Amino acid sequence: MKTRSPRLAARAIIVEDERLLLVNAYPGGRSGLWCAPGGGVEPGRSLPENLIREVAEECGLAIAVGALALVNEFHDPRSGFHQVELFFRCTVTAGRLDPGWTDPQGIVQERRFFDRGELAAIRLKPDSLARIAFAAPGPPHYDPLEEIVP
Repeated sequence: MKTRSPRLAARAIIVEDERLLLVNAYPGGRSGLWCAPGGGVEPGRSLPENLIREVAEECGLAIAVGALALVNEFHDPRSGFHQVELFFRCTVTAGRLDPGWTDPQGIVQERRFFDRGELAAIRLKPDSLARIAFAAPGPPHYDPLEEIVP
């Protein structure tokens, strides 16, 4: 198997009214896995610039990017895919979730806010996201390398 460099991604932790914003990024609803909005970093742009672009594309929201809260990495041993994700605490500065919003790239199929009780009933990655999202800000947390979950 050919060795590849890890892919870098930026993700937004957005909590409003004690609810966490999550997206389902599986075209055609192929998976029930939810994650924080965000995605791959484009070279030549800062992490906050990339994150602002990703959240606008996926959710139609303008955000302010705050402190780094979580570093997560995962890999697929079969394909060699390895991703490092940096999660930043963010606040919405403009926009509201519109049920008619369409991700221009067609990746995100659903987006919604979940309260703490609802999070226990869904598949969510990384495992520590909810705990970190609702915790008081502090130093960034690191999630060890885990195997990818489809």
